[in-house]
Parts: sequence; structure tokens; C-alpha cells
Amino acid sequence: MSAEIITIGDEILIGQIVDTNSAWIATTLNDHGISVKQITSVSDSKDHILEALGAASQRAELIIITGGLGPTKDDITKKTLADYFGVGFRRDEGALENVKRIFAKSNRPLLAINEQQADVPQNAIVLQNQNGTAPGMWFEEGGHIYVSLPGVPFEMKYLIEEEVLPRVKVHFDLSAIVHHTILTAGLGESFLAEAIADIEDSLPPHIHLAYLPKLGQVRLRLSAYGLDGAALSTEIRQYVTKITARIPEYVIVSEDIPLEIAAMNLLKEKNLTLTVAESCTGGFLSHLFTQHSGASNVFLGGAVTYSNELKEKLLNVQHATLQTFGAVSEETVLEMAKGAGKNFNADYAIAISGVAGPGGGTEAKPVGTVWVAVSGKNKTISRKYSFSGRRTQNIERAAINSIVLLLKLVKEEHN
Repeated sequence: MSAEIITIGDEILIGQIVDTNSAWIATTLNDHGISVKQITSVSDSKDHILEALGAASQRAELIIITGGLGPTKDDITKKTLADYFGVGFRRDEGALENVKRIFAKSNRPLLAINEQQADVPQNAIVLQNQNGTAPGMWFEEGGHIYVSLPGVPFEMKYLIEEEVLPRVKVHFDLSAIVHHTILTAGLGESFLAEAIADIEDSLPPHIHLAYLPKLGQVRLRLSAYGLDGAALSTEIRQYVTKITARIPEYVIVSEDIPLEIAAMNLLKEKNLTLTVAESCTGGFLSHLFTQHSGASNVFLGGAVTYSNELKEKLLNVQHATLQTFGAVSEETVLEMAKGAGKNFNADYAIAISGVAGPGGGTEAKPVGTVWVAVSGKNKTISRKYSFSGRRTQNIERAAINSIVLLLKLVKEEHN
């Protein structure tokens, strides 16, 4: 079964808000065997909405629309849907009672404009919104299902889970979609493709392989389509086993999780702790870890030693090392990593120093030059990276590659 998502609102198109609704809806539909073919964002314009609805009806069986259901004049979705279907309006008593309940609960006066929330196109099946005044609406027209939902995320999610999905399951005979993701790092997309070309060529028509590259990582996503979800899961695991056996040194984890979570999971499994000493990344590496719940199980914290003075005071970097080799050097990051591990009493320490740009580069150390070192109890390893691009990208690449280096050393010492 195919679906299309249409989000309505100028605030999305001008970047005032980020459209998280579409990502959530697409994931949820996919989990229930519904394949999303296209996601479209349109302005608060009747002509644009009508055009999007007409185009979607040529591609999809289920069309989900979010946004534009508020009580003000700029919310035109209901009026446009009525024009699209060529119908008038009716007042839904159930929706009106819901509006009255919500206003009474908050002890607010009920205005006529609020009562109009209960006015719906004549052919609409009302989906009662327990979390807001705008009802959802279900339309059956020309072999298609159209669903209009409020744009407020928690209202939309409630309606999808409690109203839309149960109806879709009754209306359509859904197939199964099974995904499995392998997280790899250290080998580029084209080299990965070459390494597993024969395995990819052997995939049956109902299993597809996608390459999803991102800053030093490539996710390999296998997707299987069919009727029997359990059988698909068994079949897809066979190909996962083949791929991971072919490129074991580049496989981080056979799971769809962020790289930093994979690192923290490994450290937790081995009962190990981690600290960091950051210079050019300015705390970004620490953020990658601490943005996740449970980071404190392994991550002790660290230091942002941007100046040479702090490198000496907090990390025991020798003044002579900095004077002779400079802050961006192998010698300096090795001492940073060892000093952080010792002073902060951690099993592993990551140190990063580089030239993020756009200024500060030299002929010997151009913008994008980054040194990373990882220190363990028995060994310290280092690597030089030569990135290019903007400052933010260089910072992100440095942090990601430092985690890859950490994983390499932990696996080497504890596997």
C-alpha cells in the first residue's frame, strides 16, 4: 500500500518551524507496512493545496494532510478540502461537544470562532481529537483515503495512533516491510559498494539495499517487502550475516543507532569509562555523548582546552612540546589524551586538536588539519585527518572520526 504526506503551512516553507510531523508519520506508517512515496510541503494557498491533492491522488492510495485546521482566517485547509470534494459544510455535534469540554476544562470563554472548529465538510468522517479543538477528518473518495489532521504534533500523533491506523488496517490488506541497518565507518560509500557488490547483486527482487552516508559513516539499510514479516526477518538476517562477515573491520554495529551510542554501549558492556580533551571541537564531542540519556554510565566529562595554557595546566602537556611542535600536532594530542586519562581517572580518553577554520591555517597546517589521539590503559593511538569545507563540518567530522578511533582501540584491547 502506498501513501503520501502533505504538510501545509507557510511557517514550514520559510523555515520558522521544522517539519518533524512528516518524519514521524512516515516512520509510523512504514512500521505498519505502508510505503510512503512522497512528502510535499505547500503554502497556505488554496491553489497550491488543490494542486498537491490532485497530484497525490495520482500516486497514492492513502493521503495524509497536516496543518491549517486552526480557527483563524489563515487556516484554510477545511475550506479547500470542501472545494476539492465539491461539498458544503455541516456542524458535527460530537466535535462541538469536544470543543465545549476543552474550553470548560480550562475555564475560558467559548467564542463563535471556536465553535466553528466543529464545522466540517459534509462528506467528512470526524476523528475526535481528545487533545485539541480541531477534529481530524477522514474522507473516502474515488478509491482513495484522505486524512486531514491538525499540525500540533501531540494532537496529530494521538489521532494517527488511536483513529487513523485502526481504520487503515480495516480498510486495506497491509503487507509487511522489514528493515535492518548496519552501521559502518572507516570506508567510503563507493569502496563499500565494491566490497559487497556480489552480495548486493544476489539480493532477490523483494529485498533492496540502500547506502546512507554521513560524515565518516555509512549506514547500509536492507529493506524487505512481502506478506510474511517473520519470514522476511529471517531472510534479511541471512544477508546481514553475509555483509558483516565480508567487512568486519568496518562494521560498528548491526543496529540502527547513532555512532556515539554504539560507543557508549560497548564501553558499558566492558565496564569502562571515558573522558575527553577537546580543543578545536569546543565541546561538540562531549555534546554528542551527553545528549543521550544514560551517558553518565560511561562518560565522566572532560575539558575544553582551547588555549595552550589550559592544555599545560589541565592535561600536563609539556610547554616544550607546544613550543616545538605546536598545538595541532601528533605530539600534543598524545600528551593531551594521556593527561586527560590520568588526571580525570578514566579508562579511555579522546583528545582532539586542529584547525577548524575558516582562519588560522598555514601552509604546513591548512584549514581542516586535525589530530586525534585515543589513550587506553595499555596503548595510545593517533591519527591525522585532512578535512575540507566549513568550520561546522570540520568540527563534526573531527568528533565523529574520534569516536571511530575510540571504537577501534576498545575492540582491539578488549575483544
